[in-house]
Amino acid sequence: MREFSHIENDRARMVDISGKGEVYREAVAAGRIVLREETLRAIREGTIVKGNVLATARVAATLAVKGTPSLIPMCHPIPVSSIEVDFQELRDSIEASVRVRSLGRTGVEMEALTGVSVALLTIWDMVKSAEKDDQGQYPVTRITDIRVLEKRKGDLPRESDRKGASPVP
Repeated sequence: MREFSHIENDRARMVDISGKGEVYREAVAAGRIVLREETLRAIREGTIVKGNVLATARVAATLAVKGTPSLIPMCHPIPVSSIEVDFQELRDSIEASVRVRSLGRTGVEMEALTGVSVALLTIWDMVKSAEKDDQGQYPVTRITDIRVLEKRKGDLPRESDRKGASPVP
């Protein structure tokens, strides 16, 4: 059975990473928000009352990645090298993906997952008036499939691997 690194003697603790060397790390996370067809069209046409939905969600994801240690108690503050946020419009939803890179002592999965989660929550917040039914409920809207798609540790990627690479495999 695997040990939980953040629990010692039944107490939560931050793992000591001081003995680890700095290593290139990268993680890609993704998730989807399911929306009404009319809402997706309004996002595409730029007619949402609150403004540019995806631009706002991109900024929110970036801030969330940088603020992850203040949200998740045992997360280390790490030197984030880059953040890429992308959106793909699907038939009934929008998929958000966040790629985080760092040269540090611990991974960046939590940062990527936090970025995706906040991007999707921001989309929901910006379109909630269009998504509510007559009773003020959200029968269609849902956030789903938040997951880590890829995690890398070790050698820095070649420049040709980074340019033009799609964040969602």
